[in-house]
Amino acid sequence: MHLDDVVTTSAAVAATRSRKAKTLAIADLLRGAAPQDVRAVVAWLSGETLQGRLGIGWRTLSGARAHAAAAPTWTVAEVDNLLDELAATSGAGSVKLRKELLGSLFEKATSGEQEFLIRLLTGEVRQGALEGVMTEAIATASDLPVDVVRRAFMLSGSLAETAAAAMGGGAAALQSFGLEVGRPVRPMLASPAKSLGEAHSALGGNVSVEYKLDGARIQVHRNGDDVAIFTRTLNDITERVPELVQLVRDLPCESVVLDGETLALADSGRPRPFQETMSRFGASSQRDLLLQPYFFDCLHLDGEDLLDRPLSDRIGVLDRLAPQHRIPALRSPTVEETEAHLDAALAAGHEGIMIKALDSTYAAGRRGKSWQKVKPEHTLDLIVLGAEWGYGRRTGYLSNLHLGARDPDGGEPIMVGKTFKGLTDELLRWQTEEFPKVERNRDQHTVYVHPQIVVEIELDGVQVSTRYPGGVALRFARVLRYRPDKTAAMADTIEAVRAMLPGDGI
Repeated sequence: MHLDDVVTTSAAVAATRSRKAKTLAIADLLRGAAPQDVRAVVAWLSGETLQGRLGIGWRTLSGARAHAAAAPTWTVAEVDNLLDELAATSGAGSVKLRKELLGSLFEKATSGEQEFLIRLLTGEVRQGALEGVMTEAIATASDLPVDVVRRAFMLSGSLAETAAAAMGGGAAALQSFGLEVGRPVRPMLASPAKSLGEAHSALGGNVSVEYKLDGARIQVHRNGDDVAIFTRTLNDITERVPELVQLVRDLPCESVVLDGETLALADSGRPRPFQETMSRFGASSQRDLLLQPYFFDCLHLDGEDLLDRPLSDRIGVLDRLAPQHRIPALRSPTVEETEAHLDAALAAGHEGIMIKALDSTYAAGRRGKSWQKVKPEHTLDLIVLGAEWGYGRRTGYLSNLHLGARDPDGGEPIMVGKTFKGLTDELLRWQTEEFPKVERNRDQHTVYVHPQIVVEIELDGVQVSTRYPGGVALRFARVLRYRPDKTAAMADTIEAVRAMLPGDGI
C-alpha cells in the first residue's frame, strides 16, 4: 500500500462529520492493505506512529521540508522503516543524521504527503479517527462483531495490534488476547448520574456504593516480586511510587491486578489537594509526600482472570485479599443508607460516591450505565481551546478560557463556553507559562492552543444557545482544577453537555 492511499483516506475522513462515512472510508482502506501494513495504517490514522513520540519539533520538520515530488512513490512499509531509523538515532551525530533522514523523507513526498507527515510527526493528525470510529472500522473491515474487537483492544491496549490480528486471523486471533499481568488494561469508566435516587433506582438497588475519592486512578500489576503501577492513561509510574510497590509486594498472593485510586493524606486524614497527589507522578517527583492506595476492583488473582465475573465476585475476592486497603463501600444499601454514605464521603473531603451494579462485568474504556458517579455539584471535564489576555489586575496574564466538549465522532472539540472564574494567581501564572508551549495560533486578544489540555469545570447547568456551534452554553462556569491525568480523548462529550439541559433540551 502507498502512503498516498492513507493520505487520501485521511482527507476523506476529515471532510465529513458522518461517523458512518468515516468508518466505511477507513474500513475500505484496511481491506486493501497488505497484512504487514495494517499496523502502521491504523496507527497513522489514529494520529500516532508505531515508534511512539519521536521528539521532532515543528522547526526541525519545517527546515527539512523540500520541494514536493510530482507523483507519489512512498509505500507504507518504506516510510515505517524510515521512522524506525529515526527512532533509533541517538548520541553523537544524531542531529545531522535525523536531518538527513527527514530530508530524504520529504524530497520524495508529494505536497499532500508532506502535510500529512508533518501533522503525524507533531501529533496533529485530527481527522476524526478516534478510538470509537477506528474500533468500528476494524470490525467492519474484518466482518466481526464490534464487541469482539472492542474487548481485544481492551486487553491488548493497542488498536494497531488489534487490527492486525482481526485482519490476519479473524475472531480466533482476537480471542487469543487475554489479560496479561504486567500489561495495563484500559480502565472502566463511569457515567454521571442525574441524581442519587435516579441512579439507585435504575440499577435496582443491587449495587455497591463507594466513596468517589479526590485522588488519581491507578492500576496495579504484580507477578511474583515484579510489580508495575500504571496511571489512568496507562503510563508506567512504578519507579516514582516505591511505597505503593512495597505495599503490593506484601499482599498475600503471587499474582494480582487491582484497580483503584491513590491520594496523599494530611495529618488529619483528609485528602490533600489533587495537584499534590499528581505531583508524585512527575519525572522529578518528591517522595516525602506518601501516597495511600484505595482499591475497588480485582481483575486477576493467582492465575485466574476475573474480568467476566460479576462485580459482586470481584469485590468479594478483593475484600479477602486486601481489606485494609478497600475503598469505603456499602453493599446493597437502601436509598437512605446511600444518602448517608454520600454525606460521609463529602464530610471526609471526597468528591461524592460511585454507584455500581453488582452484576456488571468489567467493560474497559466505556462510559456505560452500570457504573454511575454522584456528586453534589455539576462538573465537566472540558478541553481548553484557548485563553484571552487579561486586563486590570490580570494584565499580562492569560485568563479567560475558551472551553470545548469532545466530539464523539472524532472531529475537533466543540466550543461550549468561556470562563475566568475560579482562576487563582497560581493558575494564571501557570497558564501564561504553559499555553504558549502548545500554541496553535494567536490574534491580538487570544492565544489558541492545540486541544490537549483538560480542565475540570464546575457549573450550575447548561442552557440552549445559538452563540456556540454545539447549540448549548455553560451557566456560571468556574475552574476547579486542571486534569493532567486525563487526555483530550477522556474529556466529556457534547452529548454529555447536552444531557444536562433541563427538560427535553434541544
